Amino acid sequence: MLEIKNLVKIFNKGTINERVALNGVNLTLNDGDFVTVIGGNGAGKSTILNAVAGVWPIDSGSIVLNGHDITKLPEYKRAKYIGRVFQDPMMGTAATMQIEENLALAARRGQSRGLRSGINNSERAQYKELLKSLDLGLEDRLTSKVGLLSGGQRQAVTLLMASLKKPDLLLLDEHTAALDPKTAKKVLDISENIIKEHGLTALMVTHNMKDAIAHGNRLIMMSEGKIIYDVSGEEKKNLKVADLLQKFEEAGNDEVNDSMVLS
Repeated sequence: MLEIKNLVKIFNKGTINERVALNGVNLTLNDGDFVTVIGGNGAGKSTILNAVAGVWPIDSGSIVLNGHDITKLPEYKRAKYIGRVFQDPMMGTAATMQIEENLALAARRGQSRGLRSGINNSERAQYKELLKSLDLGLEDRLTSKVGLLSGGQRQAVTLLMASLKKPDLLLLDEHTAALDPKTAKKVLDISENIIKEHGLTALMVTHNMKDAIAHGNRLIMMSEGKIIYDVSGEEKKNLKVADLLQKFEEAGNDEVNDSMVLS
């Protein structure tokens, strides 16, 4: 589904502040893979998501998504292939618009816009069922402004929006980092349910080692712009936080902090 070859991204190239954020990254995701990405600050986790999403051009390498070479496509042209949920609950939704209006915008992503009526009764019924599946009571608040929702509710709505068109790839960029632990667990469970239900391929960046182990079928660890550990299947299921800490130590990475270890 996703094939990344020799990806290189250098910030402030040729200056005293030059930093190699991605150093020849190679990564292949199979259809239906749910991959968690762990690493310290500056490891390249968010950079690889931004490169795939097209936020900025890469210096060299290629990105192929479901048979389409998207390496040189601008971000807006990748939107029909990629769904994304950001770390900040305020991003990804229009705060002054109603819940149903946000969902309608997501449903029409990539389509030409006309002068037909906004939301019909059939769509409204569909959105109500989708919101009901979240078990957050939002199905009775279709006309509420998204800006009035809590952070967890808003991230849950953003997840629905990002997956509504069943994208080729779902990117989750530390999407629970701004939430309290209880709400974060709820949003992670919703994420996993949506990914499984729709058979999506997903890449989730997280600082939290426990979350990286508990979710997905595969885990990769990054350090200094490279993938230093790639584990899946039974080996991943048997992983412990101590195992990841040892990998960090072997890589000479001393940026492990409490938020990465604790839930």
